[in-house]
Amino acid sequence: MHLLIPHASAVSEASAHTLRDLALPNLARLLTRLQPTTRDVDDEYTLSPPHERALATAQGWHGADGRWPWAALQARADGIDVGRRPWGQVTPVHWHVGREHITLADPLALALPADESRTLFDAVRPLFDDDDGSLAWAAPDRWYLSHEQLADLPCASIDRVIGRNVDLWLRGDPQASVEQLARVRWVRRLQNEVQMLLHQHPVNEAREARGALPVNSFWLSGCGRAQSASAEVTVNDRLRAPLLAEDWAGWAESWRALDADALGPLVAAADRGEGVSLTLCGERGWQRYDAMQRSLWQRLGDRFRTVDPHATLTAL
Repeated sequence: MHLLIPHASAVSEASAHTLRDLALPNLARLLTRLQPTTRDVDDEYTLSPPHERALATAQGWHGADGRWPWAALQARADGIDVGRRPWGQVTPVHWHVGREHITLADPLALALPADESRTLFDAVRPLFDDDDGSLAWAAPDRWYLSHEQLADLPCASIDRVIGRNVDLWLRGDPQASVEQLARVRWVRRLQNEVQMLLHQHPVNEAREARGALPVNSFWLSGCGRAQSASAEVTVNDRLRAPLLAEDWAGWAESWRALDADALGPLVAAADRGEGVSLTLCGERGWQRYDAMQRSLWQRLGDRFRTVDPHATLTAL
């Protein structure tokens, strides 16, 4: 039983303050029963957030920052034959143009119906389709691009960009190869063309008339060729929405519910001597904890050992 928790902490004073006042009794108990094993800490500006890096490690994937093939994995789950071609997830989004920079709204805020998504998909599809690739529709918020340009293309996860300045994640690595920089420019050109096409599109005019956000761009992520996925990891993503919205009261409430509903059974399993693993993921890094072979006396002693869960979380 391996549970992975994304967005368990964030790099902000508000997050740290919320954690200080948050009682997480089952997490505290679980951390006394498990031993820290694998750890990966970088900074909050990596293209791949810690939970994606942790999952890729658990799967035994080969890749690098921003180059994990999540799109191919999800496309396969959506019933698409991914074959050996590179895939990327194309998420229809709203870019909010402010006075100083452009921010990306959470795609869930669009509440995009299937019929509107299909109409917009059909409108932009000719921009993507060529001799080397094509666009596929799977769900209102999940389109997929198959194209040779997506092989080894570094892209920021959308979880890195929501609510933030998109320019931070579109500049490309100045140390990248000439070929990679050309691919980044290709993506930017596609974004510009899509933005021009969607400007004053009838679907967006109707959405704005009823007070809904228009779909005015897309975000490309998870590019690469499919790799095998065999690790059995349960991902509890209930902290994601409130953290990305910076709803700290909602995040605290979600943490309390997660501690009771998800971590309580793990504590009971660990007490029974079952194989239990926990991976906590923050904004900079992740830490995995595993059950070790321990004697009865050691397990009894664990019940009197204390671990500060707040210090553990704020270190991620």
